[in-house]
Parts: sequence; structure tokens; C-alpha cells
Amino acid sequence: MSNLSTAAAAGPVPVASYARTSEDSRKRDAHGVRNQLRLNERTACAYGCTVVEAYTDNGRSASKDGVKRPGFDRLVRDLTRGATISGAPLQGVVCVADDRLYRRAEDFARYIAALTSHPGRIHVDPRGVRDPYSKEGLLQAVRSLESAAEETQVRSQRLQDWHWARAVDGLPHSGPRPFGWLDNRIALHPVEAELVARAIIDRLGGKAVRAIARGWDELGVTGTRGGRPNAQTVTQIMTAPRVCGYRANRGALLVDPVTGQPVLGLWEPIVTPDQWQAVCATFSPGSLYLHRGSGAPRLTNKTSAPRHLGSGFLRCGAERPDGTVCRSKLRAQKGRSKKSPHVYGCGRCGRCAISGPLADGAIESLLFPKTEGRVRLPGSMHMRWQSGLMKFEEKRKIIASVFTCFIVRPGAKGNPTWDYSRVEPVWRWADRVAGVGSVL
Repeated sequence: MSNLSTAAAAGPVPVASYARTSEDSRKRDAHGVRNQLRLNERTACAYGCTVVEAYTDNGRSASKDGVKRPGFDRLVRDLTRGATISGAPLQGVVCVADDRLYRRAEDFARYIAALTSHPGRIHVDPRGVRDPYSKEGLLQAVRSLESAAEETQVRSQRLQDWHWARAVDGLPHSGPRPFGWLDNRIALHPVEAELVARAIIDRLGGKAVRAIARGWDELGVTGTRGGRPNAQTVTQIMTAPRVCGYRANRGALLVDPVTGQPVLGLWEPIVTPDQWQAVCATFSPGSLYLHRGSGAPRLTNKTSAPRHLGSGFLRCGAERPDGTVCRSKLRAQKGRSKKSPHVYGCGRCGRCAISGPLADGAIESLLFPKTEGRVRLPGSMHMRWQSGLMKFEEKRKIIASVFTCFIVRPGAKGNPTWDYSRVEPVWRWADRVAGVGSVL
């Protein structure tokens, strides 16, 4: 008997209704999510379910990094708890399509883990009822994830091509109005353009950027979005290629393939190219924003991003003299052998260290156990992980979606074997902590 048949024997199945739209720029009245909720009500009724709680995210993308979705987060919490905040039980979720719920692997992992954290749950959409515990149901969900990811890549490439075509034509950026120009992005702003020109002259004369920013602040100058000027924003404004009429795209100056000269924009420049190059030369590589545009990184050889899989997740499990556990973050450092090119160690108590490959392998084994484990992640995700097709940042996001951290117990001196059980997971869902043992 299916999950739906079993639940329906006791009456309508209580489900959560989820709706999401990526944009609400026309009417700004949340009509998109309201329409989805109505469709969810109809779908739930057609399959013997009743909606007990609605969760919405209006005008929020599911494919961009860093976008907060409070409705989705609340849905995951309630599914994990097994009930809504009012105490109504949850036995499933209804939505108009899978891509409303997830478009990224980390969100997929969070949703599936929360949905299957209790037995007898169902997933409902206009195509029917899906059993999330079965191999067939999980494969169907994975196919939906892959389709959504492919669609996101296609749309992203189209958007990049659109921006590139505008740049080649010399059209201004389509984002917020740049400081120094009017709303049409062509004509100069009489006050702001003069401030930028004077700032560049002052900088060439040896004046500090902080002093320039402080002077703007004292004059009551604000950015085009209302922010107060600081050294970073003033640096960005002065070193942007647009100030001399050059056009950039995705962090690089555009060059005419025939003449070899930079592409000129259609807007009025504030300074000459020689002045722009001269002011750029006054900054060190670590503080220079020479190439502007969508996705342009800060030009510096330094990086603060993690370079190892377990960085930020591992905690010291050594016991202190008072009986408490240290729980300080383990820091990655260079190892002394080819077997362990990097190690994680505690810089506070100094009593816990572990081989980097050992810890990273233990984390992977927890995510993709050889036998039935606590996580139900699809096999295709594991294949992408091992094949090298999955990016490092995506791996860390998947880890963060499943685990809060890992407690690393001190190893035994003189023991040459790798003991994976030293890495003890702290699951993100409290009801899944009980009974969790070693990795292998």
C-alpha cells in the first residue's frame, strides 16, 4: 500500500503548500504566489490531501547564491519537527513544480532530508503523488533538479550574452545609476561628475582616499542608493573604466578586434584615459578595482576563501582540565608528508590534530555512506562529487546544508592507521542526531 493510501485511510492527508516566484516587478502585489497557492489547494483536494499551512517566498530566486528564502527555511524546519508552529502535523508537501522548491543541489539535499526525516511522507504536484523514499521517487526528484540546473545555466548564459552585446555596442550598464551621471546614464550629473573629477585630481596630487571620502561625507554626499561614501566606494568610482569612457564587461576591458583599441561607451566621460590610467597607478594591486563590471573580482593576489573541504566545519574534541570540551575551530595548515599534505589542528589547546585527507574523506563518507545511512543524497550527486565536475564551493554548501559541524576526537599517539570514527558529525536536524555513530 502506498504512503497516500495508508494516510488516506485515516482521512485527508495534512500537507504544506509552498509557492515561490523569482520576480514581482510589475504589479508588486504577490499575485504570482497567490495563484500558485490556489493551484496547490486544487491539487491537494484532487489527491485526497488538505493544506494545513502555506509557505511563500515572493520575488526570491532559488538559483542565486546568498538569496535568503525565509518561507523555504521555515518549511524545512517544520518538516523536520513534524508539525507546523501551531502544532498541526505535516505528512507531505504540495507545490506546482519541483523548481519552485529547489534549483540548487544544497537546497535539494535540505528538502529531501527534511521531508524523509519522518516515515510516511508524500510529495504532491499536478502530475501526481511521489514517494520520496522509493528509488523511483528519488530519481524523479533528481531529474527535476538536473532539468532546473540546466535551465538555470541556459538562462544565465543568455543573460551574459545580452550584457556582452550591450557592452560591445557601447551602451551603459543596466544596473543602478552610476555615480556621476544622470538617470539616462549618458549625460553627466553636474554635481557628482565635478566631485569625481576633483577627487581624481586630488588623488593624483597625493591626497588619501579616506580624506576624499571624509570630505564627501562632510558635504552630505550619498551614493546613488543612499549609502555614505567610504574609501572603498570612492576607489571603485575613481578607477571604474567608465570615468574615461571605456566599456568593460565581466571584469575585463572590451577591445575592438580590428583596431585593438578599447571600446568606447556612448556616455560623456568625466576624465581623459590618461588621467584614468594615472589614478589607477596610484593604487596597489590589493586595493585596485581596475576592471569593473558584473562579476568583476577585486584585483588582489590575496584570498580569504577556504581552500580545504573541512575548513570552518571541524571542531576540537579534546577534553579540558575542567572536563569540558574545547570545541575550538581546527585550522588548516601545511602537512609534513605526501600522505597528509595538509592537516587540521587546534590553535587554542594544541591537543588535537588530524590528517587533512582523513578528515575530508570522513566528511564525504558521512554524506555518501556505503550502506544505508542518515542522509538520502542521490547517487548522481556522488558521481559528480567524485568525478570532479562538482565545484569546490558547491561541495561546501552541500556539507553546510546537512551538518552543523564535526567534532574531532584526539588521536592515539603511535597509531599509524586512519581512524574515521574520530570525526563525529553534528547533524543540522536535531531529531537525526540520536543514534549517529562512527563514519564507517
